[in-house]
Amino acid sequence: MTAAAPASGSLLDMARRGALPPLTLVLVRHGVTDMTETHALSGSSVAGPPLNTRGRIQAAHAADAVYRMGRDSWDRVAPVTRLVASPMTRTQDTAGALGRRLGLHVETDDRVREVHFGEWEGRTAADIAADDAAGLLAWQRGAGRPPGGESIGDVGHRMWEFVTSAATEHVEACADEARPRTVAVATHAVAIKSAVGAVMRMDLEQWGQMWPAPASLTVLQFAVTPDGQIGERHLLGFAVPTH
Repeated sequence: MTAAAPASGSLLDMARRGALPPLTLVLVRHGVTDMTETHALSGSSVAGPPLNTRGRIQAAHAADAVYRMGRDSWDRVAPVTRLVASPMTRTQDTAGALGRRLGLHVETDDRVREVHFGEWEGRTAADIAADDAAGLLAWQRGAGRPPGGESIGDVGHRMWEFVTSAATEHVEACADEARPRTVAVATHAVAIKSAVGAVMRMDLEQWGQMWPAPASLTVLQFAVTPDGQIGERHLLGFAVPTH
C-alpha cells in the first residue's frame, strides 16, 4: 500500500517556501528467522534468533532498495545518512546488511525494539487464542497486555519518543547545514505499526490491523519546526516489498 501525497504538495516544496527541509524515517522490518516462518511470537525479552538463510537474502535485497532511495528511486527522499537498529539479533543482522551497502555505522537504540510478549513469547497466535482468545483480541485492539508484557500502545509511546528525538537532532543538524535528512531504522513488525499509528494519529484499535512483511520498507516524512515540533506528516509508503 502506498499513500498518496496530500494536496499541499511535497515537504520538499514546503522547504523551498522557508520551512526546515524534511526529515524522513525509513522503517525496515528485519528478514525472516526460523521463528518467523513458524509464526511463533518473537519479542524483545530475549535477543532472539538470527536471520536464517532466506532472511539474509531478504536483508540484502532491502539494503539495495534503501541504497537506491534518493538516488534512482523515491525522489522525495534524501539518501540515507544515518542507520539505527534495535538490539535484537535479527535486526542487528538486517542492519549489518544495510550498513555494508550504505557504508554507515549501525547505532543501537532500545526504543525501537520489538514488543515484549511476556508469557506469550515463543507461542503462536493460534496457541494463545486456544487459551485466551479474549486476551489476544484485546491486545490486538490495543486494549490489553500479554501477561508480563507490553501493549501495542506501550510500544507506540517509545517509538514516538524515538521520532521526536530524531526531530530534535534534525533541527540541531540543520543549524549547521539545512538540508533534507533520512534515517533508516532496522526494526520489527509491532514497532513499525505502532510508529505509523502514533505518527499518523490513528485510533489505537486500528494499529493492530496493519502488518508489514519481512524486509519491507515503511516510509514516514515530516515537516519539523525550528523548535523541534513535528508539524505536517506524510506516510509515503507502508510495507513496500523489496524482494
